Amino acid sequence: MPVVKLRERGQLTIPYEYRKELGIGKEDVLNVLKIGDVLILVPRQIAGDVVSRKIECAMKKKGLSLDNLLKNLKEQRKRYYRETYAKAKA
Repeated sequence: MPVVKLRERGQLTIPYEYRKELGIGKEDVLNVLKIGDVLILVPRQIAGDVVSRKIECAMKKKGLSLDNLLKNLKEQRKRYYRETYAKAKA
């Protein structure tokens, strides 16, 4: 079992293998629960953060940028407008 040392300002380092296994990153926030004489650290994931990270990873894998997505959105809107309102005029 790894041992950690509490530093001057109450800081401690969570061992790398635990951070990796739990998917805890550099800027992640943890909840601290006190149960009796035990402290439990629980990763706190905000739904929006989780979704945005997944989208960011998917975009990187596909080599896409925000500009690519916005350009595609404009094209989709034009196509939708043509299809929707061209039928209404006919």
